[in-house]
Amino acid sequence: MKVHGKTYARDELLERMGSVAQLGGTRHYTLSEGRAAGVRAVDFDTGAGLRFTVLPDRGLDISLASYKGTNLVHLTANGEVHPSYYEPQGLGWLRTFFAGLLTTCGLTYLGAPCNHDGEELGLHGRYTNSPACRVCDLSGWEGDEYFLKLRGVVEESVLFGDKVRLTRTISSHIGSRSLVIHDVAENFGYKTSPFTILYHINPGFPLLDDTSKLILSARDTAAYEDWASIDNLHRFSRPMEHCREENFHHTMAQDSEGFAYCAMVNPSLCDGLGLCVRFQTDTLPFLNEWKMMGQGDYVVGIEPCNVPCRSRAALAKNGMLAVLEPGETREMHVTISVLDGPEEIAVFAGQVEDIRRWVSTPNRS
Repeated sequence: MKVHGKTYARDELLERMGSVAQLGGTRHYTLSEGRAAGVRAVDFDTGAGLRFTVLPDRGLDISLASYKGTNLVHLTANGEVHPSYYEPQGLGWLRTFFAGLLTTCGLTYLGAPCNHDGEELGLHGRYTNSPACRVCDLSGWEGDEYFLKLRGVVEESVLFGDKVRLTRTISSHIGSRSLVIHDVAENFGYKTSPFTILYHINPGFPLLDDTSKLILSARDTAAYEDWASIDNLHRFSRPMEHCREENFHHTMAQDSEGFAYCAMVNPSLCDGLGLCVRFQTDTLPFLNEWKMMGQGDYVVGIEPCNVPCRSRAALAKNGMLAVLEPGETREMHVTISVLDGPEEIAVFAGQVEDIRRWVSTPNRS
């Protein structure tokens, strides 16, 4: 394991400390105030500057996230609301949306409220307001590395209807500036079920500012709204009065190993800081970009997804609704990393440019 630039074997570290908590680890507690009262939380500290908070009672989604004391994400005024306050009708989802590093949308519907086959569906699905069960901390030594690992299960089921189970593992290790979200979705029922998932990752101030830019390996891009400006989707302004949200649908290009990339970078923050997302396009071929430059609601969502961010009714009408057959599973990997300094940002930008160049090359092999 590397500690402040020096490599140590496990035995060398153990003889130097009473507890691995001197270097990093996980810390479990329960929130106790306001609408957050009763929400279980697990802080991850990698010892390399990356800290983040996982909420088992919110589907193992991730609220707070910082790097060397600098906040990375947008946090809504709602806070880390207990799921008992969830309002599934219409736009009620917005009353418990904390944003943070990760809010998961799905599992059987997402996007705008709609009526599909006689069923009223609200905004963005039930997942993030569903508590996980069988939550276990699997942190421990693997060779000379100490891994931080949390696993749990979220089930979305209804009598006579869809039954989808998602097993989530969030992992990192001491000395790392990355975390990995590994999800396995399974249809544990006896009928075909819709399956939609969107990873709502939310950079915020000070990472997001008027000096920030978005770098992504998109193959094609389309705007959802008539007023959304494709020319400005990579650039951001200061907070504005009476601002309307803009949404862009990106079909992602991948590298030779099947990975797509997106990063929010701010060259003016801490001599250059970025938040990078890597995901596999075989299960997550799209990325939704949500751009909101409003006062107080100042946030950008970079959102890998398996379907466009449309209502279930619209997806079904256009033949784009993904499904899981009985017993079928689907596996997703999403890696979120910090880019520290101009060199790392430049390397990342060059990697994305190489993907674009490779995709646009005729008769590539």
